[in-house]
Amino acid sequence: MKNSILLIVAFLVTTVITAQDQKQKDTEWEQKFEQLGTMLPTPNVYRTASGAPGHQYWQQKADYKMKITLDDNNQSITGSETITYYNNSPDNLEYLWVQLDQNVRARDSDSPLIDQSSMNDTLSAFSVFNLVGDQDYDGGFKIKSVKSDGKDMSYTINKTMMRIDLAQPLKSGENMSFNISWMYNINNRMNDFGRSGLEYFPEEGNYLYTIAQFFPRMAVYIDNEGWQNKQFLGRGEFALTFGDYEVELTVPEDFVVGATGTLQNAKEVLTDEQMQRFEQAKKSYEKPVIIVTEKEARKAEKTKATGTKTWKFKAENVRDYAFCASRKFIWDAMAVKLENGSEPLAMSYYPKEGNPLWEEWSTIAVAQTLKTYSKFTIDYPYPIAISVHTASIGMEYPMICFNYGRPDADGSYTDQKKHGMISVIIHEVGHNFFPMIINSDERQWTWMDEGLNTFVQYLTEQELEENYLDYEYPSRRGPAANIVPYMSGERGLVRPIMTNSEQIRQFGNNAYAKPATALNILRETVMGPELFDKAFKTYAQRWAFKHPTPADLFRTMEDASAVDLDWFWRGWFYGTDYVDVDLANVRWFQMQTEENGLETRNIKGAGQGIDTKNDGKKDFGSNPQPFVFKDWTGSVGEFQTSLNNEKIKQVAQGKNFYELTLKNKGGLVTPVLIQWTYADGSVELEKIPAEIWKMDEKEVTKVFMKDKEVTKIVIDPDQKTADAYTDNNVFPRSEEGDRFEQFKDGKD
Repeated sequence: MKNSILLIVAFLVTTVITAQDQKQKDTEWEQKFEQLGTMLPTPNVYRTASGAPGHQYWQQKADYKMKITLDDNNQSITGSETITYYNNSPDNLEYLWVQLDQNVRARDSDSPLIDQSSMNDTLSAFSVFNLVGDQDYDGGFKIKSVKSDGKDMSYTINKTMMRIDLAQPLKSGENMSFNISWMYNINNRMNDFGRSGLEYFPEEGNYLYTIAQFFPRMAVYIDNEGWQNKQFLGRGEFALTFGDYEVELTVPEDFVVGATGTLQNAKEVLTDEQMQRFEQAKKSYEKPVIIVTEKEARKAEKTKATGTKTWKFKAENVRDYAFCASRKFIWDAMAVKLENGSEPLAMSYYPKEGNPLWEEWSTIAVAQTLKTYSKFTIDYPYPIAISVHTASIGMEYPMICFNYGRPDADGSYTDQKKHGMISVIIHEVGHNFFPMIINSDERQWTWMDEGLNTFVQYLTEQELEENYLDYEYPSRRGPAANIVPYMSGERGLVRPIMTNSEQIRQFGNNAYAKPATALNILRETVMGPELFDKAFKTYAQRWAFKHPTPADLFRTMEDASAVDLDWFWRGWFYGTDYVDVDLANVRWFQMQTEENGLETRNIKGAGQGIDTKNDGKKDFGSNPQPFVFKDWTGSVGEFQTSLNNEKIKQVAQGKNFYELTLKNKGGLVTPVLIQWTYADGSVELEKIPAEIWKMDEKEVTKVFMKDKEVTKIVIDPDQKTADAYTDNNVFPRSEEGDRFEQFKDGKD
C-alpha cells in the first residue's frame, strides 16, 4: 500500500519537474547545500576529519605556585609566582609569551584609543568620565622582576603581552621554571565595568573584592596557530593553558575568601563552629548549610580587624585562577550527588545586601547547573563550584564565578530580578564546562563558549523549572521565536556567528543568543534529542581538558549522528540569512470518478489535471479540482515498469491531494513543519526535512495525499524554526495576513 501511494504522488508531480527545472535555470544558485569543504581546515595527525583529537594531538602545560597579598588599605595586589612550563609540542621554543591582561587598564593601553565616541550638546558626568577616563587611577601590571635560577631574564612588554627571550631554546619534551614578581592597583569595577575588581560600600567603608586576571599567565601555544598572542583589547576574552596551582592568599584576618581549588588550611582560617558547619555542608544534599552567618558577617563589617591571615588553596588541571575576598561575606554550601558517584560542593558567597534572594536561590541554582551540565556534557570533575555576589556583573573562572542580582534595600525583589539572578548564576557556573573544561579559544571565537554555554543554560532552566517551580521559567535565550527580531533586523547590523570576537556587532545576540538558538533548533527540529544529545556529549567527552576549534565541533556532530549538517553550519554560522517560509499557494485535487461527479470540461488541459492553475486563491473552495487517472503502460528509458493500474486507482479513489507551494523568502533553508487541521477537527503535524530545498533554494512545490478533507494549513505552528513572519504561514489567508504581505512587498 505504501508503495502504491508513493507511485501516485510520483505520477502527479512528474509533469511539475520539467517546469521546476526550467525555473531553477532562472534562479541564482547559492550553493546552500554544498559541503563546507575547504572552508574547514585540513585534517591532520593532531585533529582528524571525524572531529576527534588525532593520534599525535598534544598540548602544553603550565603549573603555578603563587603568593599573593591583598592590601585593603590601598586596594592593591602584590604577588610572586613560579611558573613551570612544559613544552609538549614537537617544536623547540626560542621565547615564551606571557599574558598581562591588567595592562588593558594601563595608561598606554590601546583599548581607549580604538573605542568610538561622539559629542552631544549635553553630557552627563558619567559620559564625560567615559571620554576622559579615571585620571587618578594608575592601572596595569608593574613588573618588578623576571628571573630564572636567580638570574634576570630578558623580556619585552608589548601592551598586554610579554615576550620572555630564552638563553637556550626550550626543546620538545623539556620543561623550565621561572619567577615573576609584580603588583597592580585594583580597579573600581563599578566605574570601569571590569570583569574583576572592587565594589565599595561607602556607608560602612568596606570593600568586596572579586579578583581575576591578577597574575601574569602563560599564553597558549597550539598546533593550529602557534602562539595565541593576539592583544587583549577588552572584548575577546581568554585563551589559556591547563595546569596545577598552589596559591597562598594573604588578606585581612577577618576576611572570608573563596577561590579556585580546595582549601588546604580550613582549621587555621575558620572558627571551630564554622568548621563544624563546613563538615555538615558536605553531607547536606537537599538545602545549603550556612558556614559563615549573616550575624558573623555584620560583626566583622563593624570591627575591621587589623591583622592578616593566609588562606591556602590547591587546584589541579585548571586553565585559570580567581578568588573573592571580603569581611562582608556570608558563606553557604551543599553537596551535589552526580551520576558517577562524585559529590562536589555547591557554594555561595554574598554580602548581606544579597539577602534574602541569595540565601534562597544561589546555591540551589549552582547545584542544578552541575547536575544538568553533567548530564549533557561530562560529569563535573572539580571538587567545588562557587557563586559570588557582587553588583552588576556576570563573569566566570574555574570553580568560581561572580554574579549580579541584588534585591532592593528593604530586601524585596521582583520576579524579573529573581529570574535574572538565577539565569546569570546558571550561565556563569555553566562556564566551568565551556570553556574552563572544553577549552576553546575565547580570544578568537566568543560563540564557542558563550553560545554553547547559553544553549545548555536553557536546558538547565527547563530542568530547574521541573524541580523547583510551579510555573514556566521565562528563558530569554534558546526559544526559537526569541531570536527572530535580531535575525530579521537591519542587515547592516547583523554579522555571521563565525566572526572574530572584536568585530561582532550586537554582541549578545550574535555570540550568545543566535548560536544557542541554532543548537536548540538543531536538537528539537533537525536532529531530534536522541541523536543530538549523543553527538553533543561526544564532542564534550572528546575535547574535555583539550583545545577544540569550530571545525572539531562541526565534524563531531556529524560523525556521531550520521546527519549531514553542512547546510546548517553554512546557513546559521557562516551566513546572515533568516527563516521566512511563505505558504504561497495551496491547490486541492481529487481523482475524477463517476461517483463524485467531478467534471473536467471547463478546465484547460482536462485529463492532465496538474496544469490547472489556482494562483491567488485565498481558500480551498467548496469543491476540489479534478484530475483524470490515466493507466500507465509505458517505460522509463530502459526500465520496464509493470504497475497494477487498478490497485493504484483504488488507493487514490476518495483521497484528497494538496499541492503546496513554498517560497523561501528569508534565504535560510530550514525543515518545514506543517500542521494540517481536518474537517472533523483533528490535527496532524508533519515534518519535511530541510533537504526539500536542495534542488531549488527559493521555491518548492510538493503534493500530499490525505484521507480527510483539510480546512487549514499552518507552517511552523509552534514557532520551532525561528520563522520571522508567521502571517504568511497560514492557509487560508486571513485578511490581516494579506495586508501584511502587501506591506512587506511594498504594495500597501
